[in-house]
Amino acid sequence: MVDQIRRMGGGVSQILEQIHGFARRCLFRVISMGPLPTHLAFIMDGNRRYAKKRGLKDGSGHKAGFSALMSMLQYCYELGIKYVTIYAFSIDNFRRKPEEVQSLMDLLLEKIKSLLDKESIVHEYGIRVYFIGNLALLSDQVRAAAEEVMEATAKNSRVVLLVCVAYNSTDEIVQAVKRSCMNKLVKHSEGGDRDIERIQLVDVEENMQMSVAPEPDILIRSSGETRLSNFLLWQTGNSQLFSPDALWPEIGLRHLVWAILNFQRSHSYLEKMKKQL
Repeated sequence: MVDQIRRMGGGVSQILEQIHGFARRCLFRVISMGPLPTHLAFIMDGNRRYAKKRGLKDGSGHKAGFSALMSMLQYCYELGIKYVTIYAFSIDNFRRKPEEVQSLMDLLLEKIKSLLDKESIVHEYGIRVYFIGNLALLSDQVRAAAEEVMEATAKNSRVVLLVCVAYNSTDEIVQAVKRSCMNKLVKHSEGGDRDIERIQLVDVEENMQMSVAPEPDILIRSSGETRLSNFLLWQTGNSQLFSPDALWPEIGLRHLVWAILNFQRSHSYLEKMKKQL
């Protein structure tokens, strides 16, 4: 009797999931009638507050946040959004308590390795993964896992996921300027660039780690915060900012849809402003 009830419950859940998926695809088809963003960026804020709010153990909020991220990637894939960037771990986060940093690194390692599973969303949706940031600051294990994922997904092209880890925008800009100067010196020493003192804007932009993706159309920061927190400062001058009150693990389909509808409403104005630059 108990097994029969469980089978019935599982059948009902499957039917509801199919109905939900069908409704979502219909909704996305309607939304796709208007202009869609090419690149979404997320500041995943509120994982710790979510755990505290619900009386959960340390780290539980970040695990729930990872599930929210997987759902968001699925929605972006279904909508045909090509690029997704997430702020996973800031350089400034290394200033937290050592035990908290270690816990986050352990969780990061676990989730990075899970992307290599054949059943993972990365392989299912053909997602190419880049890890953006000062990877030298990571432990050998985490860095090796990140490099393995980048190599394993290098031939994927349907969606591009950029994971900003050990990252902040100031560091990215500084490193880009350094590489620009080094390239100038190399070219000058080879007799190919006499104007050694002049660094062009294009030189810096070509050496930005985020140059593998276009500028974000929408930057979504959960938990109602409107600060950029040193994230993509160079790239978000023309991005639309959306700040739902929901904590990151609570973020869902309705928040994504509302952000896109707001983008569509102001799309013509944003495109006009870009042409004037």
